[in-house]
Amino acid sequence: MKHKSSATTNIHLPLPRKSVPGLWWGLLGVTAFSFTVPFTRVAVEGMSPLFIGSGRAVVAAILAAAALLLTRQHLPHGAQWGRLAVIAGGIVVGFPLLTSFALTTADASHGAVVIALLPAATATVAVLRGREPARSAFWVATAVGAIAALVFASIQSGGPGQLGWADLLLIGAVIAAAVGYAEGGLMARELGAWQTVSWALVLASPLMVLLAVVSVVQEPPSGTPVQWVSFGYLGVVSMFLGFFAWYRGLALGPMAQVSQIQLVQPVLSICWAGLLLGENLTRTTLVGGLAVVVCAGVAVRIRLKPAP
Repeated sequence: MKHKSSATTNIHLPLPRKSVPGLWWGLLGVTAFSFTVPFTRVAVEGMSPLFIGSGRAVVAAILAAAALLLTRQHLPHGAQWGRLAVIAGGIVVGFPLLTSFALTTADASHGAVVIALLPAATATVAVLRGREPARSAFWVATAVGAIAALVFASIQSGGPGQLGWADLLLIGAVIAAAVGYAEGGLMARELGAWQTVSWALVLASPLMVLLAVVSVVQEPPSGTPVQWVSFGYLGVVSMFLGFFAWYRGLALGPMAQVSQIQLVQPVLSICWAGLLLGENLTRTTLVGGLAVVVCAGVAVRIRLKPAP
């Protein structure tokens, strides 16, 4: 495989609508990601959240470094390193660590509803990042979705206006991932889909190795076989292979259209929480998840229509 072999173009112009393979690649990536929240919930029951958040990044970084070396990829240059640092901060450091700590107390289904804000958040970051003119309806739909997620979280935390630390961590994780997704989709057009996430993993590896060592010294991991399998999935699939498909889809684009596929992710995650973890899916969870997903979908759809 040669340099930029998975890149579709080196320019930043929107790709034609006939690029439907982008949607299929996006769906494959989202399906892989949909197991992240339930499997994180399983893993943190037997291992420290610091180890889960950092250790999975170390596993993925080893795979990424091997792939980059075996295919003899050229080093990124100049400003690309700074942009890779932004991506790494969002999807390698921020999202894994914040969700790992949040899910030590929050149910997987609860986490999935809050994380359902991610499509609208990604679209918002893309609008701000590209300085795109956006319709006022886009901002209204995004705001309503955010309010719906906050209302759901506060109700689950004990009453209106009450948000737990887990909710704040999940919201932070959404913001971090949105920044990483939006910037990563642009970088994938320059470096290639899997190359982008691989370089981000390698760039963040010194920090994540340090955090993993600290976590092992503080609390040696001693999980069950199921918990170790969940950890392995997080490192190999959620942190590495899933991004192959996801960034490939974003690179094929159009980014806003492909980002709509994210709307499937919280629905799948909630289903896995019920089927695999046996969590009780209450009416509040279902209604809250539906409200956030619908608002996110409306926001992303509005963004597809150019503003006057």
